[in-house]
Amino acid sequence: MASEASLRPMRADEYATSIAATKAGYAHDIEVSGGYPRSTALQRSEEDIARILPDGLETAGQLFFVIEHEGRSVGRLWLAERTSGTLRTLFIYEIEVDDAHRGKGLGRAAMLLAEEEATARGITRIELNVFGGNEVARGLYRSLGYVESAVQMAKNLT
Repeated sequence: MASEASLRPMRADEYATSIAATKAGYAHDIEVSGGYPRSTALQRSEEDIARILPDGLETAGQLFFVIEHEGRSVGRLWLAERTSGTLRTLFIYEIEVDDAHRGKGLGRAAMLLAEEEATARGITRIELNVFGGNEVARGLYRSLGYVESAVQMAKNLT
């Protein structure tokens, strides 16, 4: 199992392609897991990301990395420093490993690198959200010691 990964800061010339993929993936998750019509999911994705990233790649507190393996880009990692009261956290907005490189331990390696990033910044807590149907991601997070802190549930009646 190949699990050697590294992170490097995302370059400005990579950001547009990356954020377009992020928006598309988020809209898909909103549609599939949230039960929203595609048009609504696309609109919500655009609005949420515009609100979170008013200055794009240069938005304060937002950290964008490229996940590399054997010198090649294999995914992306979007982190954010957050403060709630006196608690500083590192929030994982997105971790994405390209389809061709999944199942090789690179997602796990990137999560461990996120932990190193948090520690280097003096942050002792990492948080993230995951859609309920994403069992692969949920399994990875649990195996790394993450515990559920909230669960949102829904039932369609139609």
